[in-house]
Amino acid sequence: MHDAREVVVLRYGHRPGRDDRMTTHVGLTARALGADRVIFPDNAGQSAETVRDITDRFGGPFAVELRDDQQAIVRDFEGVVAHLTMYGERVQDVEGDVREAVGIGGPDATGGASTPRDLLVVVGGEKVPWALYERADFNVGVTNQPHSEVAGLAVFLDRLFEGAELDREWEDADRRVMPEATGKTVIDADDAEDSDDPGTEDSDDPGTEDSDDPGTEDSDDPGTGARD
Repeated sequence: MHDAREVVVLRYGHRPGRDDRMTTHVGLTARALGADRVIFPDNAGQSAETVRDITDRFGGPFAVELRDDQQAIVRDFEGVVAHLTMYGERVQDVEGDVREAVGIGGPDATGGASTPRDLLVVVGGEKVPWALYERADFNVGVTNQPHSEVAGLAVFLDRLFEGAELDREWEDADRRVMPEATGKTVIDADDAEDSDDPGTEDSDDPGTEDSDDPGTEDSDDPGTGARD
């Protein structure tokens, strides 16, 4: 999280209309749970706009890119590639190896500190080519059961950072949610430290759930985007 290494989430494939909500939630999850950047296909402009808006309002740093060369991104990536797929090795079996490979905690083989390396986390949105399985340093499955690729990304990032992402500080935020047992209170970030009155309630959810079904649809492979 914003140290010597970069954690990048690549949304591999996007079907406009069908995948809009799911692709948006991939980006929001990447931001909220410790990634530094998300790369969307160039036809996912609406999702990119939403994630940028949330970052502007609720803080960063977090970068959003639109690219049309996803295969080249994976092929030419100079760090570690982790591909999330229902068919991969169990996350609980490989999480330590992934952390060691990218230099998060633990010594390297020589007994010294692990060298930080960038990590590309690939989240499929449609049929993923076999070449991606072969290129990936880790093909990782979360439960090896059909479910949302957003859930898989969330579990993977939490395992990667061992919960440290939950305590991060958000920079340049305009708004801040006040944690409480009941209610929905959102205040100006400038007032968060010194205001006795936390402000008025924000009646709407700030932008992460904008429909009756916030993100359970959309994918021929419901948990990974990988069907072959």
